[in-house]
Amino acid sequence: MAVLYIDYQSPNNQFYFDLRNNPFFQRDQQNFINAVGRDQVNTLGNASILDIYLSQGKYVEPHIHQNASEIVYCVSGAAIVSFINPFTNQLHHIPIQPGQIANVPQGFWHYEVATVDDTHLLAIFDAPYPQAIFGSDILRLTPSEVMANSYCLDKQEWQEAVEPIKQTVIIGPPDGCQRQETTYTEYLPYTYPYTGQTSSTFYPTYPYYHGAY
Repeated sequence: MAVLYIDYQSPNNQFYFDLRNNPFFQRDQQNFINAVGRDQVNTLGNASILDIYLSQGKYVEPHIHQNASEIVYCVSGAAIVSFINPFTNQLHHIPIQPGQIANVPQGFWHYEVATVDDTHLLAIFDAPYPQAIFGSDILRLTPSEVMANSYCLDKQEWQEAVEPIKQTVIIGPPDGCQRQETTYTEYLPYTYPYTGQTSSTFYPTYPYYHGAY
């Protein structure tokens, strides 16, 4: 990690910020993201936070942070954090509820879905300016002939499939989506390391676990 040289005697030092003053993305009143990084708090160092609010069934779309690892902490509600481990090609689904975290290493393809309304997550990064490559941009900006030729797809069917994606999604699905909602049961059960507890529903009911590992 790079060593930062901050003049803590400077009268311009910033030690406080209200995340509500820096909206990163807003879909509606129940689904939005606020952010804080070094531009907001110049003494922050190599860290940043996304403050995420989601209603049931809403996703933070699949994406990669190419320059940062991410800890997803559940403040309230419940969510499932999913990622592909590129070293094993395994897809992992980690349900979290208040007081629990899921760790997403740098460069892992991942996404989050709220399994109840009023879910509040904190995404904490080890970089002051976390970069992101979003799945919606890959799907809509890659030429259809490239996808068709690479994966033996019907070009016309592919174009029709991705046509609704007009911009970066960030929180999905888009309004007006008529698809059938998932029940999340395909993600379970999940056995939590250290505790040995196994989740049996999409909203885990075991006691909050804390203490040293």
